Amino acid sequence: METLKFTNGWLETDNNKADDIHHFCEDYKHFLNIGKTERQCVTAAITQAEQHGFRPISEFDELKPGDKAYFINRNKNVVLALIGERLIRDGIRYVVSHIDSPRLDLKPNPLYEKNELALMRTHYYGGIKKYQWASRPLALHGVVVTKSGRRVDIAIGEDETDPVFTIPDLLPHLDRKVQRERKADEVLKGEELQIIIGSVPMAFDDEKIKETVKRHVLTKLFEQYEISEPDFISAELMLVPAGKARDVGLDQGMVGAYGQDDRICAYTSLEAIFDIDTPTHTAVCFLVDKEEIGSSGATGLESRYLEYFTGELLIRQTDTPFNDQQLRRCLWQSHALSSDVNAGLNPLFESVHDAQNASKLGYGLVITKYTGHGGKVASNDADAEYVASLRRIFDDNEIKWQTGLLGKVDEGGGGTVAKYLAHYGINTIDAGAALLSMHSPFELASKFDIYELYRAYKAFYTQAL
Repeated sequence: METLKFTNGWLETDNNKADDIHHFCEDYKHFLNIGKTERQCVTAAITQAEQHGFRPISEFDELKPGDKAYFINRNKNVVLALIGERLIRDGIRYVVSHIDSPRLDLKPNPLYEKNELALMRTHYYGGIKKYQWASRPLALHGVVVTKSGRRVDIAIGEDETDPVFTIPDLLPHLDRKVQRERKADEVLKGEELQIIIGSVPMAFDDEKIKETVKRHVLTKLFEQYEISEPDFISAELMLVPAGKARDVGLDQGMVGAYGQDDRICAYTSLEAIFDIDTPTHTAVCFLVDKEEIGSSGATGLESRYLEYFTGELLIRQTDTPFNDQQLRRCLWQSHALSSDVNAGLNPLFESVHDAQNASKLGYGLVITKYTGHGGKVASNDADAEYVASLRRIFDDNEIKWQTGLLGKVDEGGGGTVAKYLAHYGINTIDAGAALLSMHSPFELASKFDIYELYRAYKAFYTQAL
């Protein structure tokens, strides 16, 4: 009689595989370094895709097995489609990951001066512990579009010669009444998330000109980028932790970096689709935006972009006139991995986990049958038949996997894009990596798990269900 036992994957890893793992993760760290925003991730993905033979969908009048096409939605979504041997209407294999991460967005009118310092106001994006963002170097990334339509890309703080920005925290000598009596989520309040962006006043001949530090900052911005204060209104600028992804631990078995939720799944799903031949069913790697704020908006999965690009694929490969029922049939016969991370068992706070059902670093891919919160609210709950078929695929390919849940019942919880995929009748389950310090400026992942994700996504794209 078989019993259930998950084990640490490193124990079964020989030197050759360990070398492959470390080499793979070097490229992964590079992807994290150049893709700190969703726009940057899209740019990086398209650069790699074109090197692997993918072309814009507009270049295809007809799609044949082996064709490689890509879609871009508002520079924040990218879809890679590798056309399979069977007709697209027979179903698609979707691997869907999100490329947005918690951060600080600049407000539309952010710049002001106080006490001869220039500051910028922000609004945090996604679920963060606000106090983690103070007194640390931050980089400014994003895009400014002027009234004339000129686009200016900005990335300040990543090069060693760049200045960085920071939120000034209160010293422990004076915080007894102002901060220590606050609850943890108010140690630093939302309106206190303001960065220092300048400190040097600029001399003006006109004595009526006030806020000379702010004026100095605006002058610098105009000299370097030809943008002025009103251009912040049509900008998408965000603060992210400055610095590069690093190995963690004397054994160098983990990657520590900002944004691994969920770029760990984005990168591995990209590499997986690059490394497969013509599959039986069409394979789609879909990188989405806005997951951290509920998948809303035109670039979130709550939009109908999945229907749009799937329809575009169908009309390029059918012998009969396209109709809505073909699209519905295709989606209903499709399978998806909602590729998102899970909470790894934290040795310092084990009490919030159900250890028997918690995922661990180094144990491979995490299959999460359902997420949500108390009572499974707002979750997709995968069918038993689908879970069984994935078990078979991963076991047949000797892929290390485990199960996981997001903490104890009623402890908290969270959701993913899975429910939006399931809305179309697509067989869907969450499948990703375990992380420590999720949603922090420095998340931790096992290198072994990163490599197993890549192997699992390859198998999903190509193996029979």
